[in-house]
Amino acid sequence: MKPDPRPIGRLKKHLIADPFPWAIWLLFNRALSKLRSAYLGWLFRAPRLHLGPGCRINGTRFIRFGSNLYIHGNLWLHAITTYNDQRFRPLIEIGDQVSISERVHITCIERIRIGNRVVIGSGTYIGDHHHGVYRGPEQSRPDTPPAFRPLGGGGPVIIGDDVWIGDNAVIIGPVSIGRGSIIGANSVVRRDVPDQTIAAGVPARPIKQFKYATSQWERICADGPKDTLLTPDEELRDSRA
Repeated sequence: MKPDPRPIGRLKKHLIADPFPWAIWLLFNRALSKLRSAYLGWLFRAPRLHLGPGCRINGTRFIRFGSNLYIHGNLWLHAITTYNDQRFRPLIEIGDQVSISERVHITCIERIRIGNRVVIGSGTYIGDHHHGVYRGPEQSRPDTPPAFRPLGGGGPVIIGDDVWIGDNAVIIGPVSIGRGSIIGANSVVRRDVPDQTIAAGVPARPIKQFKYATSQWERICADGPKDTLLTPDEELRDSRA
């Protein structure tokens, strides 16, 4: 059947996919969400903000929002200024055209910077601290309840432009993720990731890097130097191991 070139209106799209009462309910909630997002965008100085349901944002005086920020829902964004007897001056910076999926938790006592055009998958955790300190001279004791241990032991998190972070990733500072890089789903990032690099695993390690000479993502040899690449035959043998 020849496709109809005429554009389909928003109401008609919903009526095609859903019963009439449910379609009207979805459109009503969409309108309310747009009004809420417009108000919060004005309040946070974030032009064209879309804030989905269930979001919790604390410490907005210490958060810098970019434009065209799209948050699907259930975000917990927390710039922590006080915890027990501790005092902090955090800074969270979010760039332009950032997309944040469901159930993302971002928590900061020092600095977290998210660049432009970053996509963050569902269930991701990004933090620059721990409950307790586990290195150095004054370490936390196991007989102290975690809720009463001091926040610390981490460092700044810097995420470059055009980064894609897969679902359920965990990123704990101090760490820097370079421009154009990809973090695999379910990865734990504790070390820096270079520009244009795919990193995955627990802990995450670089597995591929983009080479402009070939316009391809090329495999990084796990046992060799950082820039040693596997040949196609070696990569095939490695995938069968």
